[in-house]
Amino acid sequence: MNWYLGVLKNYAGFSGRARRTEFWMFVLFNLIVQIVLTVIDSVIGLNSVLSGLYALAVLIPSLAVSVRRLHDTDKSGWLLLLGLIPLVGGIILIVFSATAGTAGPNKYGHDPKQLGAHV
Repeated sequence: MNWYLGVLKNYAGFSGRARRTEFWMFVLFNLIVQIVLTVIDSVIGLNSVLSGLYALAVLIPSLAVSVRRLHDTDKSGWLLLLGLIPLVGGIILIVFSATAGTAGPNKYGHDPKQLGAHV
């Protein structure tokens, strides 16, 4: 939950780097919340109103953490546009997101693992 809240605090921060843990915990928590809201929508009969509003609310933080995750692997955030390619683009982005980040500083900032160890 702390990883999720940390991403929301950095709501529209597209610069810097995001660790794998930060990214995947954010994705996991989003998935859980989306499932719960979808169930609530179907029980109440709101036709995806709550889940749609939630998806809209976390759109910018989702894009921001995805760009920072790409930065951690020393790739441009523009590669997020690969997701527009059906099937293949999504698979490529999953591979990039699961790949270990660059050890030490890169052109996008300091290594978040090293920063976490010193704090």
